[in-house]
Amino acid sequence: MSVFAETPRAPRDPILGLTEQFVADPRTEKVNLGVGVYQDANGKVPILDCVRTVDAQLAAGGKPYGYLPIDGLPAYDAAVKELVFGAADHDRIAVVQSLGGTGALKVAADFLKQTTPDATVLISAPSWENHRAIFARAGLTVAEYPYYDAEHRRVDVDSMINTLRAAAPGSVVVLHACCHNPTGYDLTADDWQRVVDAVAERGLVPLLDMAYQGFAQSLTEDGAAVRRFVDAGLVTLVTTSFSKTFSLYGERIGALGVVCADADEAGRVLSQLKIIVRTTYSNPPTHGAAIVASVLTDPALRTQWESELAGMRDRIKQMRSALVDGLAAAGVTGQDHITRQNGMFSYSGLSKDQMITLRDDHAVYGLDSGRLCVAAINPGNLDRVISAIAAVAG
Repeated sequence: MSVFAETPRAPRDPILGLTEQFVADPRTEKVNLGVGVYQDANGKVPILDCVRTVDAQLAAGGKPYGYLPIDGLPAYDAAVKELVFGAADHDRIAVVQSLGGTGALKVAADFLKQTTPDATVLISAPSWENHRAIFARAGLTVAEYPYYDAEHRRVDVDSMINTLRAAAPGSVVVLHACCHNPTGYDLTADDWQRVVDAVAERGLVPLLDMAYQGFAQSLTEDGAAVRRFVDAGLVTLVTTSFSKTFSLYGERIGALGVVCADADEAGRVLSQLKIIVRTTYSNPPTHGAAIVASVLTDPALRTQWESELAGMRDRIKQMRSALVDGLAAAGVTGQDHITRQNGMFSYSGLSKDQMITLRDDHAVYGLDSGRLCVAAINPGNLDRVISAIAAVAG
């Protein structure tokens, strides 16, 4: 009798499991708008030119791939501080390189469970599915704050603020710094100031998840929310990913930054984060960190990356407009909200039943929540997506 004989089968991941279903679909005209991966106009995951350049330099250098320090490549950690936190006092910021943004959230969750074991973690309703899972599996209580107003297709800021003002002091608030996943609806500058004020007055702990810096407006504008919390003098956690913005999905390159009260506190926090890393995956991989650090610290490569990033951002916006225009031409009106959203995703407004029909009858895959990855739409599949949505929405 196996010791695992009674182990139950876990449900499929709602996103990656959908991709497994897509891969198994024999239909040739299928379209995957479920997984969060940016694709170029030809439907391919791009290799950025700045990445190609650094790749060639690293290959020519022929350096051995030894272990990195537990907290990651020093040049990478320093570059993350500059990009994410700007001119803030870097001595009071503890940073560890992580296995993508998900790894950063996992390290953050374990650290919060260690330091504030009874704290409730508040996530937006809705949020990225993995947010709840990561914090719950770390042993933390997870609750929600209102975010999306489905009737008016906007952020319900007033309800969000009221919930934060009623939260228990010490509660952790997980916020999407930009390009909210899954809805695409972001807070305005005035909204962010209200959130900062509520967090400060109530004594809450902000955790900003920033997986898409540069995909909404610009690197500076998309990172402004982080700087608001730092400028307010608040202890703040920030998780960062370069999967999308560098198209380095398989390199699993991210970071966790913790803004502390002073340099001494930052040193003590870093020591605890390093223990979590050491007992989880020991130390992070080399190649992705070397690429990102090289690009961010070389002026010419940095300029090239920002130009390529702007190109990706603009292409997504073009596909949003083309989708709305195409739907209107097909008789599906009232879809202008798609162009008001930011980032890779759109909350389409389609129901679960409509999304299932879209998948089963038209081979266009999206999440049951109605989330579509606009970044996976291209001139080659746009008409098919438009006709499929028109068929289920008519």
